[in-house]
Amino acid sequence: MEHPGWKGVCGPPPGTPLWPLRRYIFESVGTKRTLTISQCSLADDAAYQCVVGGEKCSTELFVKEPPVLITRALEDQLVMVGQRVEFECEVSEEGAQVKWLKDGVELTREETFKYRFKKDGRRHHLIINEATLEDAGHYALRTSGGQALAELIVQEKKLEVYQSIADLAVGAKDQAVFKCEVSDENVRGVWLKNGKELVPDSRIKVSHIGRVHKLTIDDVTPEDEADYSFVPEGFACNLSAKLHFMEVKIDFVPRQEPPKIHLDCPGRTPDTIVVVAGNKLRLDVPISGDPAPTVIWQKTITQGKKAPAQPAPDAPEDAGASDEWVFDKKLLCETEGRVHVETTKDRSIFTVEGAEKEDEGVYTVTVKNPVGEDQVNLTVKVIDVPDAPAAPKISNVGEDSCTVQWEPPVYDGGQPVLGYILERKKKKSYRWMRLNFDLLRELSHEARRMIEGVAYEMRVYAVNAVGMSRPSPASQPFMPIGPPSEPTHLAVEDVSDTTVSLKWRPPERVGAGGLDGYSVEYCQEGCSEWVAALQGLTERTAMLVKDLPTRARLLFRVRAHNVAGPGAPVTTKEPVTVQEILQRPRLQLPRHLRQTIQKKVGEPVNLLIPFQGKPRPQVTWTKEGQPLAGEEVSIRNSPTDTILFIRAAHRMHSGTYQVTVRIENMEDKATLVLQIVDKPSPPQDIRVTEAWGFNVALEWKPPQDDGNTEIWGYTVQKADKKTMEWFTVLEHYRRTHCVVSELIIGNGYYFRVFSHNMVGITYEPPKYKALDFSEAPSFTHPLANRSVIAGYNTVLCCAVRGSPKPKISWFKNGLDLGEDARFRMFSKQGVLTLEIRKPCPFDGGVYVCRATNLQGEAQCECRLEVRVPQ
Repeated sequence: MEHPGWKGVCGPPPGTPLWPLRRYIFESVGTKRTLTISQCSLADDAAYQCVVGGEKCSTELFVKEPPVLITRALEDQLVMVGQRVEFECEVSEEGAQVKWLKDGVELTREETFKYRFKKDGRRHHLIINEATLEDAGHYALRTSGGQALAELIVQEKKLEVYQSIADLAVGAKDQAVFKCEVSDENVRGVWLKNGKELVPDSRIKVSHIGRVHKLTIDDVTPEDEADYSFVPEGFACNLSAKLHFMEVKIDFVPRQEPPKIHLDCPGRTPDTIVVVAGNKLRLDVPISGDPAPTVIWQKTITQGKKAPAQPAPDAPEDAGASDEWVFDKKLLCETEGRVHVETTKDRSIFTVEGAEKEDEGVYTVTVKNPVGEDQVNLTVKVIDVPDAPAAPKISNVGEDSCTVQWEPPVYDGGQPVLGYILERKKKKSYRWMRLNFDLLRELSHEARRMIEGVAYEMRVYAVNAVGMSRPSPASQPFMPIGPPSEPTHLAVEDVSDTTVSLKWRPPERVGAGGLDGYSVEYCQEGCSEWVAALQGLTERTAMLVKDLPTRARLLFRVRAHNVAGPGAPVTTKEPVTVQEILQRPRLQLPRHLRQTIQKKVGEPVNLLIPFQGKPRPQVTWTKEGQPLAGEEVSIRNSPTDTILFIRAAHRMHSGTYQVTVRIENMEDKATLVLQIVDKPSPPQDIRVTEAWGFNVALEWKPPQDDGNTEIWGYTVQKADKKTMEWFTVLEHYRRTHCVVSELIIGNGYYFRVFSHNMVGITYEPPKYKALDFSEAPSFTHPLANRSVIAGYNTVLCCAVRGSPKPKISWFKNGLDLGEDARFRMFSKQGVLTLEIRKPCPFDGGVYVCRATNLQGEAQCECRLEVRVPQ
């Protein structure tokens, strides 16, 4: 059902009545009609009308979407050329309209061949499938409630070698393993033997696990001795090492051969053996001797002593016997801990699982049998990645850059540090971004391309031939903030014998650090020592520098300061001579004061006259050649102007005023004419000079006081002697005599004349006392007794008067009828009506109408009889 009264002017469609849907709630309380719209949407943006009978009232409803806020910001990205980039941001509302921008330029759908936009609920994604160097920059997601900003850094694709392959020396039937580690785990490569590609078979195996590439050769033969290389695909890089085959030379000797250690094979000398920490240390020593010699392994301790590993007392002295030794002053068995010794007839193998720094030193191998002994020293060096450097220090923080400094690591891992890698991140982020791909050789670096006003942290890695250290602790958070630019429009406003007044404008660029104030300095011409003109900073853009030496030639400069420090200074172009400049006095009389100044009586007078002159001129005011006197006229002087002030003007203040400014024997004068005007007095001696027919001739003299201004005219009025009602006959009449026509013969008349000027007329309208018309209620027509027939509407009427309008109440047998719906009460122009709908015999009784106001009350009554028809 259509709800009466409400219609939508705009929306779906204009002028359509609103149906009582669940969203529309109509309320009617007394004379008030209310329309409530629940769950308001953009479709409800319209104009609405309420129609009651033939009257309408309308209003407009404007609906706007709530601002879309960013609940999770964008993260900075660091990728290589060709990699996939995905920015992700989360907003407060699903399906919200957002804009993607790069370096302030909006990315449109027309560029979908490069950028792909994706929405997933409240998450918005920007995807770049293959990044190029041109894609680097600042990307932003903008909503109606804010924006998120992130930086994309695209680096050229480079490959780093964390661990290169090393030369190997192995014996016959042993296993040779070449291993290297690179920075990209997706890089594939080719193994070469003497420059030719190596084909894997059952004995030669090639593996690639993550960033580690391995070449394994089982059962090494003399033919395997060669140069082996690993070439990564797509990179101009070549990792090479040599495989040395240790050939054991056994010459036929008769029995009782003295023991001998054979380390004289090509390329294998008892020099330093380098092993990477964590790898297996394997010392393979070929031996000979008959009978089979006893092998003793010794390690030189710190004090320079050796701890021999003696054979067990009950062990047989033959090949393959179980040996015992002391390793670093500790007696160990061959199955204890990380150390293992395996001795056969023709070789002794010393193995340490997972080499550590403590395993570094000089190892002595001694072989003995009854015929003799032999001894060889082997130096083992364990190398590792460097220790983590200390936290870097930040200095020289600028608008988008800073200087990062750090110290070398305490331990370089046994290999010289090749360089350093620097990373940074936003303080509230968890993603670290690498700042360099080429190793930094110095211990400091200037980091750039940071966002002003965002807090950052830095950390550093040390890199040697083995690999990269753990990251250093993060630096103290810092925020790139640049100092403001130099102030503009520096100018000298005034100079005296000891002071200089300067003024300037704020700098064009303030930056994220805001503006703390300005510093003012000065120095003598030809001197480089600047002196501060005030302690601290001033927030104003003007300053009076005091206590300066007279006749000195000074240069002034002003700097703007913020939390980043002082900005560049702006300096006066020419030196300023501190000396009062004699300037001839001159009055600058405004144009409106060069003519007669008119003011009404009672109005204030405020005359401001600027002047020039140095030193400060002496100001003198006179009226009609006499000095000004009296408390009603006050003079206020300043260094640049003088003011004549009268709080309330009187006629006596009219006249010619003269102001004089004087410096020594030089002066300048100006004259002002002040005219105070008032209403004129009434005309004088009005009289009737002649009367004829319907006409009367009047004559009068001008007013004695014209109000100090020209009389604009006269107003003539007449009044009949019987009614004394005045009527205007002539207005703005300029002469002092007139003829009044159209009079009635036989009637008596009064005449009066008013004079008026620019202020007004000579009289004030009469003031009348307000009359009190309040009156207590009284019934001018009381109720009358009635007898009616049941079932027919009945009306009881009466009339009442009173001021203010009385309040009406109806009663039946003493009961108030205001809440009974069967009775309708009307009041129009003092006529009171009570309508009884279809009365029944029960409605009979005594009816009372009561009228009440502030002056009193009155009531009247009647008896109603309701008859039942026969």
